[in-house]
Amino acid sequence: MILVNSTATDRFDTGRFEASRTRLASLAYRLLGSATDAEDAVQDAFLHWQAADRQRIKVPEAWLTKVVTHLCLDRLRSARARRERAVGTWLPEPLLDGDPMLGPADTFEQRESVSLAVLTLMERLSPVERAVYLLREAFSHSHAEIAGILDITESASQQHLHRARRRVTAARRPGGERDPASARRIVEEFLAAATSGRTERLVALLTDDATAISDGAGLTERLLRYDTAQRIAAVARAGFTPTPAKRRLVGGTPAIHYTLVNGAPAILVVLGDRVVGAVTFDLTDGRIATVRGIAAPTRLTRLTEVWRQHEPRAPLIAQW
Repeated sequence: MILVNSTATDRFDTGRFEASRTRLASLAYRLLGSATDAEDAVQDAFLHWQAADRQRIKVPEAWLTKVVTHLCLDRLRSARARRERAVGTWLPEPLLDGDPMLGPADTFEQRESVSLAVLTLMERLSPVERAVYLLREAFSHSHAEIAGILDITESASQQHLHRARRRVTAARRPGGERDPASARRIVEEFLAAATSGRTERLVALLTDDATAISDGAGLTERLLRYDTAQRIAAVARAGFTPTPAKRRLVGGTPAIHYTLVNGAPAILVVLGDRVVGAVTFDLTDGRIATVRGIAAPTRLTRLTEVWRQHEPRAPLIAQW
């Protein structure tokens, strides 16, 4: 009789799970829009994996994908999630480019699916439509595979994808992918105009239908929205003009860095090794269409963790 070392088997099975962890976290983040919730979903999946009869699981990657997807769908359908994600109160959690949780980025569809714009648009889809759209567009699953993951028919998968694509396309701004050098130049011009109080230049950098969204540093229950270029310019000028009161609020004199967040140009306000604010920009035809200001500490936890792990370039402003 051959005795199997259960400890060695457990280590092997744990290794199989860990080999899929990054992909699972990326899927969960795209479904939930929150790095914290994504990590929780993946950890719950690990508990399911430990409790399962793993010798009967023929394809661990497929089994784990199904478990994580359903855990995320349960979260999206919960009453608590519906309250937390009520219209006007929710923004996706930003991730620094290079974060493994952003997942595959080989195609335009994969890069777009993890943008803050599309993650926000996902809120307009039903949980199943969201899952079908992401499994197909971001992870290239066939409709047969999606049907197996979601326990629906292939025909239903195709119908959900058609509806999801139509809704995303209808709400998506035109513009496609940006030239990196041009994107950086536009953001640098925006920052220079905002810190020097040049309202006319700020307005010129914005599209006629530009919008701005801020989480109010987590101090307000609802998001703050601004829908005219003049109003956005005024808010940007007020927000980026340095004052002693603002320095006291953040706890010192921060630096301002240019970077990419969820694939989009962004500036980070950094105090020491802690990110205290992020401003992201969606560009259309060489102008700024959407500005998002994120400063609630709970939304910046993961971004700060990843920021600490890389060597930043010289800041745009060393002492703001």
